[in-house]
Amino acid sequence: MRLPLLLCTLARVRSLPVLTDDKFHDECGVFGIFGHPEAANLSYLGIHALQHRGQESAGIASWDGSKMHLHKAMGLVADIFDQQAIAGLPGTSAVGHTRYSTAGQSVLANAQPMVARTTAGFIAVAHNGNLVNADELREQLASRGALFQGSSDTEVIVHLLAHQREGAIEERIRAALSTVRGAYSLLFLTEKGLVAVRDPLGFRPLVLGKLKNGGIVFASETCALDLIEAEYLREVEPGEMVVVDDKGLRTIQTQARQRSGKCIFELIYFARPDSTVFSRSVYATRKLLGRRLAIEAPAEADIVVPVPDSGVAAALGYSEQSGIPYEMGLIRSHYVGRTFIEPSQSIRHFGVKLKLNPVPGVVRGKRVVVVDDSIVRGTTSRKIVKMIRDAGAREIHLRISAPPTRWPCYYGIDTPVRSELIAASHTEAEIARYVTADSLGYLSREGMHAAVQAEERSFCDACFTGEYLVQLTPPESGTVGEHGPREGKPTGAAENLTVVRA
Repeated sequence: MRLPLLLCTLARVRSLPVLTDDKFHDECGVFGIFGHPEAANLSYLGIHALQHRGQESAGIASWDGSKMHLHKAMGLVADIFDQQAIAGLPGTSAVGHTRYSTAGQSVLANAQPMVARTTAGFIAVAHNGNLVNADELREQLASRGALFQGSSDTEVIVHLLAHQREGAIEERIRAALSTVRGAYSLLFLTEKGLVAVRDPLGFRPLVLGKLKNGGIVFASETCALDLIEAEYLREVEPGEMVVVDDKGLRTIQTQARQRSGKCIFELIYFARPDSTVFSRSVYATRKLLGRRLAIEAPAEADIVVPVPDSGVAAALGYSEQSGIPYEMGLIRSHYVGRTFIEPSQSIRHFGVKLKLNPVPGVVRGKRVVVVDDSIVRGTTSRKIVKMIRDAGAREIHLRISAPPTRWPCYYGIDTPVRSELIAASHTEAEIARYVTADSLGYLSREGMHAAVQAEERSFCDACFTGEYLVQLTPPESGTVGEHGPREGKPTGAAENLTVVRA
């Protein structure tokens, strides 16, 4: 059966160069609202607040009681939506999405929300996460006649739902999700209301809020609730489905809860510092990570300098614990965006200098502790260290507020293949020499879990340990590959990889 997708009301594809960096990129941000006359306008504000979770494409779908409306395009939220676009999204319920591709190409066909007409009526789907068995399911669906227009695993979920022919919409959603494995925080906009679902390990965050007029809101992070002055009620629990319609709000446990698999990198780097994620203040947690780092990896230095913006809170914690003064020795440009025109003549460290610039008067002649949240390939760290040294720093001691990143993520984070992760094949001393730092110190795994004030089994830390919580390949094969999400799903064996079955 071919699944007809509604044409988006606007489709603008940009073909400018992309500014890449040496960071993990988060997956997506989702936002949903039910019961408000300005649903689309509030959805715009909601996904604008979640822009940090994805900058490749964005969209909003709304339901006006008789028709589903959709507006999505490539680019940033503020560039995609204007008053005319919002006016074309009438209705009192809507879902919004901002995307960074972790599965599937960065093209309009993979932009979300995805809207389809099923036997249960029109439905729009917004997904944050990554399915580890999407290719397997895609092949099964294709063999049954399904035709795919894109390459994202969200479209797999749409097809699975379309193949459900019986029961209420929540029953169809539960049946469709019974076959998927991996990370998903999902919002479904239906003709009757909103349905929010979180995977049984709770990899990705999803929160529930309430507007002053009684409208219900769902969002990836609480910062989106703050912007529209919605009251934070609670998290959507792992394995829980929350349904809101004219009958009110009700919850269904779709699958039995398993050990917790909350992504610890949400607290270390991805989430906005002003958010509450997994019932923890992101800002306070990052300060605790920095404090613990100062205890485990002290340095004799004159100043502590963060790599902005993600290293700011950890650097504050390091400074407070160590007693070394905190200084803004690196200034970040907030107007870079994701595209640029490269100069015809080579400028050393151009990509990094476009975003960061040292303050010579702060670092000159000083022994500097530079605090960052992670080292991926090491290329950006190397450029930052050289920039600060060129600005006159006497010594540079690089400190990382997380353990060494040695393994790719398959649960909704875009990561390089393992062979490109510098900590997977190099010692701490070797990395320090490569980035040209006088010393390098990471936070230990034990210190990280102590800082987030949780037991190790409360979080997924597979990117540090290789202990994956959801089996990545069909059960009979028992092997896991090292390919990151952009390179396709795992097919081969990887050395020293522990698979922990959920």
